[in-house]
Amino acid sequence: MKKNGLLIALCVVSCLSVSTSAGAGESPPLRKIRAAITSISGSMVPPWAAHEAGIFKKYGLQVEVIAMPSGIQGINALIAGEVAFVQIAGGTTAGAAVGGADVKIVATTVGTLLLNLVVRPEIEKPEQLRGKNIGISRYGTSLHTGARIAMKHFGLEPGKDVAIVEIGSGDWIVGALQGGRVQAAVFGYPATSRAVKLGNRLLLHLPTLNIPYASTGVSTRGDIIRDDPDLVKRYLSAEVEAIALMKKDRAFTIKVLSKYLRTDDMDLLSESYDIQITKYMMKVPLTTTDAVRSVLDELGERSPKAKEQDPSKFFDDRFVRQLQASDFIDPLYR
Repeated sequence: MKKNGLLIALCVVSCLSVSTSAGAGESPPLRKIRAAITSISGSMVPPWAAHEAGIFKKYGLQVEVIAMPSGIQGINALIAGEVAFVQIAGGTTAGAAVGGADVKIVATTVGTLLLNLVVRPEIEKPEQLRGKNIGISRYGTSLHTGARIAMKHFGLEPGKDVAIVEIGSGDWIVGALQGGRVQAAVFGYPATSRAVKLGNRLLLHLPTLNIPYASTGVSTRGDIIRDDPDLVKRYLSAEVEAIALMKKDRAFTIKVLSKYLRTDDMDLLSESYDIQITKYMMKVPLTTTDAVRSVLDELGERSPKAKEQDPSKFFDDRFVRQLQASDFIDPLYR
């Protein structure tokens, strides 16, 4: 019995040893997280591209990318802990932070308001907008900001000279424009291209105003930055690599855009790629004080205490700066 017991013990030790050595050669399990995009637009494509190309996995992440109908829903999901990161307008994040939410911008992928003011065919001059309705997605979003800036540029007072109307997603806004519910609308791409193809007129391309603005980027919660900085670094590393891939591989990116924008219209896809990704998406998605100050100045029109805030409180640029300093970004373009 003693001899049999010794054999059993040796077998157990041997089996454990084999199991342990086999496990040592395996890759650690991927960390599962959720991230959100907040509009169906080419500017939101980095998480999609990182997912499709397997880049998230390269950084030990299994990311479920979910679509939210607007930035308001996206920031609420972030605050509630339903997602860890959100691709979103800087204004939406800053607005939530001014209201007391523990959220910060950690990257800015588009540093200007990449939006357009599109009007119905009968509107030929800006002054014809007086007394008319302008369609946006939701109040407090980048589209809302774009509408206000466009109106001020033309000397019109939002809420007094023109009414800003909540509609919903880009396609809904195009429908409202076609149906005459609104006489003008603010949106990005491909909604702009769809609206113009239907006979509407592009009245203002907002980037021509040369306003530095934290338009689109990545935001997360303060507790994640404080307690899990490695997760933030890995997520942003994947996004930065995805941006490089998109800029270098047009065919891949057009395929991703087609899938997630749900269109095979090559004119729309090409325009989204050429404008939103090639021209305006930043290789180094670094948030700047000037870009956030513009956000706070605009928020101050609705929330006076926003203008009194220090812009540096609303973003944390250390992660992108670390990637830049470590020579991580430049080799991605070689």
